[in-house]
Amino acid sequence: MDVNNADYFHLLKLAHQELSCSQILLQMRLNDQGRENPELIRAMAGLVGGLGYCGKICGALTSGACLLALYAGKGSTEEVEDSRLNAMIEELVKWFEQEVGSQYGGTDCNIILEGNLQNRIQRCPQILLQTNQKVKEILEANGYDLLSGKLEA
Repeated sequence: MDVNNADYFHLLKLAHQELSCSQILLQMRLNDQGRENPELIRAMAGLVGGLGYCGKICGALTSGACLLALYAGKGSTEEVEDSRLNAMIEELVKWFEQEVGSQYGGTDCNIILEGNLQNRIQRCPQILLQTNQKVKEILEANGYDLLSGKLEA
């Protein structure tokens, strides 16, 4: 999977602002759209470190699912959820299990980091970048404009 250098530097900038893995993916997309949503980014902190540093499911995967829903989910009574949202999330999960889970022996944060928080430095940025790229591929394949956040006509 080809990872964009601009995305890497964007990720580093956000990491230096002390955003967590789960917050970074959403903030990257919001920044690309020229949007702010501090409430959403704050809420994403609940997914960091495998659900509040419990070491459960990786924050890159859960935030990737949230990112898909940011584009395709229902956000108000006037909106209609894209009927393909669950299939898009399932595609992301299967990809994550195959790519990340097979490499590290599972998809839980504790398993990926092997119980050593120092492994975050090397492993997490790459996992975030790969997940970001996969989410972008899924959205584009389903007709979403990444910059506007809208389904292309």
